[in-house]
Amino acid sequence: MSLPRINVSETLLNRVSNWLQQSALNGANLEDLIKGFCERLAAAGVPLVRVHLSFSMLHPLYDALGFTWIRGKGMSVEGFRASANEQDTNRFLNSPYYYLLTNNLQHMRRQIDPTAPAEFTVFEDLKNMGVTDYLAFVHAFGEGTNQGMLGSWSTDLPGGFGDNIIEALLQIQNSLAVAAKMAVLGKLADNMVTTYLGGNAGKRVLSGQVRRGDGETIRAALVMGDMRQSTILAEKAGRQVYIDTLNEFFDAIAAPFNKNGGEILSFVGDGFLAVYPCGRHREPSQTAARAAMAAVRQATARMAEMNGRRKKNGLGEIRYGIGLHMGNVMFGNVGLKDRLTFSAFGGAVNEVSRLEGLTKTHAHPIIASQAFATYCGGDWVTLGAKKLRGVETKVTVLTPGEENMKMTNIESTEIARTDVGSEAEQVMLLYRNSRGRQQQRLGENFFR
Repeated sequence: MSLPRINVSETLLNRVSNWLQQSALNGANLEDLIKGFCERLAAAGVPLVRVHLSFSMLHPLYDALGFTWIRGKGMSVEGFRASANEQDTNRFLNSPYYYLLTNNLQHMRRQIDPTAPAEFTVFEDLKNMGVTDYLAFVHAFGEGTNQGMLGSWSTDLPGGFGDNIIEALLQIQNSLAVAAKMAVLGKLADNMVTTYLGGNAGKRVLSGQVRRGDGETIRAALVMGDMRQSTILAEKAGRQVYIDTLNEFFDAIAAPFNKNGGEILSFVGDGFLAVYPCGRHREPSQTAARAAMAAVRQATARMAEMNGRRKKNGLGEIRYGIGLHMGNVMFGNVGLKDRLTFSAFGGAVNEVSRLEGLTKTHAHPIIASQAFATYCGGDWVTLGAKKLRGVETKVTVLTPGEENMKMTNIESTEIARTDVGSEAEQVMLLYRNSRGRQQQRLGENFFR
């Protein structure tokens, strides 16, 4: 008994292509573009049960965005750091994408027999979905670029894809690639600005605050962090070891201050400045100070964990200092007319820097002003009134007490979370490496 042939309307597919073009011209973001495309393709009669698409983003911190659409369930979106989970090595190596890329293929089709052993790990999941046919592809965004799209089409149609459906998919795939490239470039611009300037500052710049002098005065909880004896490390260990150690330090200590209302505004040498913008009333000031203090607890725990690993590896301890303050800061563009930076500056910024500097001469790695401690509340130990350089009157400084350094269950859970690579990240890391390395080096990253 022959299976019925599914015909896809060329007119409806042309409508999908036109929609892609118009959406790209209108500046649609990548997520809306992919979701709208998948739903319209299914509505046009293309018998798809699952679509997976991954895009290389050339992001300083993230390498990929992944989209998985499932018929009747909508779409899920994931963004992934440029790291692979070594525990999943075999799974990633045993994947259609790895096979496709290492053999320099543009397409790979497999009809899936539910009774036969799975050729690739992902096919076990597809079997459970009733998938009968699978078509994977690679689509570069141009020669000599690491940007591109990888993906797969899956159907549960009895007998799988017919030649006419495959032809339709390959044709519409070109229109998708053009529209996606435009959306990726737009996302890339946003990524770069927000990564180098921070989320809040990046949004301000993208919204038009690009002239020298643009800005405003805000109230914020301020955090200044610094690594101790970094100059000695740089001289003894050499450039690359120093850079790697500095990044390890920032990953441990600075990361908690870049969430829950906080933002790393700038990195200066071996230190950083974070701000928690808030209103001028007591309640928002308390919220900002307590969020900053929660990040201090997490940063302290992460530093202890990092130094524990370093000790096991025969490496020296990395010491640090943190200053905490509350005050009004100027927030905006300063510099030359054709070379600007977006930063916070003013008296409060100078004061938090001086507070952090006091940790060099005290036995306490965390020192706060009375203003910060008052809004934060909790257990504090007074260290006395100190003269800060550039400040006329002495300032009462404190260090958090034992109770104030105890983490809540939620804070402990956040520390325990690790970045887990998954399909989109693994795929795009492989894609980028496959274009710039020899085949024998592809095993350095693992992908599904």
